[in-house]
Amino acid sequence: MQERKVTFRSEDLTLEGLLAMPDKPAGAGVVCHPHPQYGGSMYNNVVEAILEALWGLDYATLRFNFRGVGMSEGAFAGGVGEAADAVAALKFLAARQPVAGSMLLAGYSFGAAVGLRAGLDLAEVGTLIAVAPAIGMADLSFVVGTEKRVILVAGDRDPYCPVAQIRSLHKQLTGPSAIKLIAGADHFFAGYEAELTHAIRDALGS
Repeated sequence: MQERKVTFRSEDLTLEGLLAMPDKPAGAGVVCHPHPQYGGSMYNNVVEAILEALWGLDYATLRFNFRGVGMSEGAFAGGVGEAADAVAALKFLAARQPVAGSMLLAGYSFGAAVGLRAGLDLAEVGTLIAVAPAIGMADLSFVVGTEKRVILVAGDRDPYCPVAQIRSLHKQLTGPSAIKLIAGADHFFAGYEAELTHAIRDALGS
């Protein structure tokens, strides 16, 4: 899928992103990258695996750099400012994609937690995808009562997202949900990108 560079505003900052728009989008999704303070950016293997899944289903997509990353203005804001960035990205894409109905917000690791928080109260968002959320280090119980569709994806060798804890979160979800565990993959999915793409595509298609 061909992407083009775009910029958009988040609060008083200008952020950079890459927008892909198929001729006849079947849906639309924003993808959030991993932790900025650990080298995370929109140019990430897991972000790209998520995008491949969405493109395979003819989704319009927007990946972007959080504030302070790459050419995006500002500085790291502890997850709060980044949630505002995710909302701004969603609004930017929503104004440009012609698909009626709900959109999705996806994220990886830090970006998964940011995406979950940002998407909960957005009427435009019907599906939340959390890839390797660091549930071993952060409380994600705030998502339990949502009626939105929640898709959880993790490797079964991820120390930051233990299988027992991600399974427990999935069991507590009261709305429509799915969980996909990728055998052999750790937190970074190196060598398992194709399996990740397939898992997300399968979950969305079901």
